[in-house]
Amino acid sequence: MTQLETLQKMIDNSNKIVFFGGAGVSTESGIPDFRSETGLFRAVEEYGMPPELIVNHNFFMMRTKSFFQYYKKNLIYTQAKPNKAHIALAQLEKRGKLLAVITQNIDGLHQMAGSKSVYELHGSIHRNYCMQCKKEFDVAYIMQPEHNQKNDVYGIPICDVCGNVIKPDVVLYEEPLKEEVMESAQKAISQADLLLVGGTSLVVYPAAGMLQYYKGKDIVLINKSQTQYDTKASLIIHEPIGEVLGALQI
Repeated sequence: MTQLETLQKMIDNSNKIVFFGGAGVSTESGIPDFRSETGLFRAVEEYGMPPELIVNHNFFMMRTKSFFQYYKKNLIYTQAKPNKAHIALAQLEKRGKLLAVITQNIDGLHQMAGSKSVYELHGSIHRNYCMQCKKEFDVAYIMQPEHNQKNDVYGIPICDVCGNVIKPDVVLYEEPLKEEVMESAQKAISQADLLLVGGTSLVVYPAAGMLQYYKGKDIVLINKSQTQYDTKASLIIHEPIGEVLGALQI
């Protein structure tokens, strides 16, 4: 039996599947992993520091203009479309076999593909709010280069009501994950009868630590490189996740 046939059988025999995914799910949609070697080189070359120090709470507060220059250029891809992985997961949910998608990505592609039960551990580029009055703004407002001079100071998106800085609803380094999202994701994992893990190296905590809540039998890892959970997996597939999930009969 091939790896794909084994995966197909596991999915066919499961009705409470949970998917846990990372940056590798979106790379097939043209969104690069900013923690990749290329992303690291670009950040150091342009800003003199690695991306983890730029997408950081203190950097955002102290060097807001530089933060938004990097953020708009490297983390927002409004033209990106869902790939075969996003679509397959949405179809599994529609069939009643998938409990939830838990994602470390901030691009909103799972929802664009039709998934309803999505827990975004690190937030979303599509939600933004004024730090003072809490008015909400979409990503189009953040990306507008011509808000007008009063509403856009040196590329920093400014609230059109109170004039304060707008912050993306994205969890930056040194910021805690939202407790309610974490609890919902943990509950979903604990109820799963099959855990699919894809497109993540499982090195970013506390998100990666959530796999410990899984009580089921089988863990499937679909990732191009090895992970620390390889020894605990029932099935490991080192192939692009879009190609794998897209080849399934769902």
